[in-house]
Amino acid sequence: MTIAAVSTEESKQRIADVTHDLLCEADEVPDPRHQQCLDEVVLLNAPVARSIASRYRSKGVDADDLEQVAYLGLIKAANGYRVDAATAFLSYAVPTIRGELKRYFRDCAWTIRPPRRVQEMQGTIAAAEPELIQRLGHVPSNAETAEALGTAPAEIAEATSVRGCFNTLSLDAPGTQEGGTSLLETVADAENGYDLVENVHTLTPAVANLADRDKRILELRFCNGLTQEEIGNELGVSQMQVSRLLRGILETLRSELATAPNDRR
Repeated sequence: MTIAAVSTEESKQRIADVTHDLLCEADEVPDPRHQQCLDEVVLLNAPVARSIASRYRSKGVDADDLEQVAYLGLIKAANGYRVDAATAFLSYAVPTIRGELKRYFRDCAWTIRPPRRVQEMQGTIAAAEPELIQRLGHVPSNAETAEALGTAPAEIAEATSVRGCFNTLSLDAPGTQEGGTSLLETVADAENGYDLVENVHTLTPAVANLADRDKRILELRFCNGLTQEEIGNELGVSQMQVSRLLRGILETLRSELATAPNDRR
């Protein structure tokens, strides 16, 4: 690990510690100090909101509008976080911010418009997800979300299956994890060795030729950062099946790299 990386990690930890202290204080004091603490939490974590908003810029929406929506999500997170929760603030805030952005796209920015009931279910899921993550300590499965919302798992699966309707999956689009890692930078081995991809022009047609389910698996694994078990829950298959599917998909992409003409490499 480099000195810069250590410094960055220390800075993040300091911000996390100060955020926690402010939230604890806000939980114990009345206004105006209560609101002042929450305002400071928002200011401290504003870069996280901007970072998340930046990952949606390729979807045809003004960057300033996206940041305003992300800030709204951060404010909601600061007001809704429970200091006695088992999860850290950002574990609650990040899905809250994403949920706010997803609701914005649901209402304002669809490029392929699913049925209204599906859009509404997406909004309901996005609103419920942060609370479920905080309560369960992990990203809820379709079954857990369905139970919490009093609906069928199939309805949850249908709504989550159209999350990519704003834009096609892009290899060089930023992912959703803190480092902003793109799918291009991470497609390699299912568990380690992220060193496969060297040329987007070679892999783009290979990904385009994959079956829809395979594209969805890549998106869930390398853009959304889900574990194999979580992907299995999402798709209704076992973790072992997901592992085999990922291995096959990545072997296909490796083969494409190995056989691509030089002018594409």
